[in-house]
Amino acid sequence: MKKNQVILKFNTFDEVFGKLLRSNKYRDIFDVRLARLRLIRQIRELRRSKKLTQKSFATRVGMPQSVIARLETGRHNFSLNTLYQIAGAFGKQVKLV
Repeated sequence: MKKNQVILKFNTFDEVFGKLLRSNKYRDIFDVRLARLRLIRQIRELRRSKKLTQKSFATRVGMPQSVIARLETGRHNFSLNTLYQIAGAFGKQVKLV
């Protein structure tokens, strides 16, 4: 091996998460986070389908652009009230299933 050579080892999804996903506690946490990411993706896709920038979207919803940016990147925890604001601005409804 050369002096500055780095060797990378890649693991499969099952190697990394297989054991954890068999744990009910971890699986519940994983499912909640996955649902949150899917919701974030739907919000971003709605904004893009309307050809809105984050700034114009934020104005329409009534919140700062920075909140929309953090929400879309997953760095902002949003409330049910925030979801209702976003849905209402586009004539949509929030449905819990």
